[in-house]
Amino acid sequence: MAVIHRQHNITSEGVTTSETEETATGLDRALAGLRIAFGFTFLWAFLDKTFALGFHTGYNQDGVLDRFGDAAWINGGSPTEGFLSFAVPADNPFKGFFNGLAGYAVVDWLFMLGLLGIGVTLLLGVGIRIGTAAGALMYAFMYAASVPLENNPVVDDHLTGLIVMIVLGLAAVGTTWGFGGQWRRMSLVEKYPVLK
Repeated sequence: MAVIHRQHNITSEGVTTSETEETATGLDRALAGLRIAFGFTFLWAFLDKTFALGFHTGYNQDGVLDRFGDAAWINGGSPTEGFLSFAVPADNPFKGFFNGLAGYAVVDWLFMLGLLGIGVTLLLGVGIRIGTAAGALMYAFMYAASVPLENNPVVDDHLTGLIVMIVLGLAAVGTTWGFGGQWRRMSLVEKYPVLK
């Protein structure tokens, strides 16, 4: 699989960019695998919360699974209320802020569109800059809602996810096993590089 590498040269006339097409390296494939795995994680969370598939969403307080039941977002369930109301630790300095967001439709919509958008961008390798920035922001909010941490004083899976989003965004990982190469050549994306 071919990947595009960009080289930036600084001269007295300014910055010039040259592109070369090379075969994907082991690092390119490893980053692409990481990108796809995280993309599937976000997309699956979207699907599970939308339809209450029972992998995290769909259980009532007695532990009984009701797939496609009341907990499903399509049936009026709130995909954020449980986490924002009950998972924020009592001694979290932002507890009031996060508890106050619970149950608002706009918060649910932003969260769900974020899950879907991040998942699609990562899986397809398009719009990586926006997708990873949104993913990093989502992980940052979930990390802030989780402090103080239960199993480690500093690092948890949310902070690790935030770091991965930054790495994937900086590495521009959409060309290996994705449509990033074709995406970057679109006139709209060339005109607005933030869409890369």
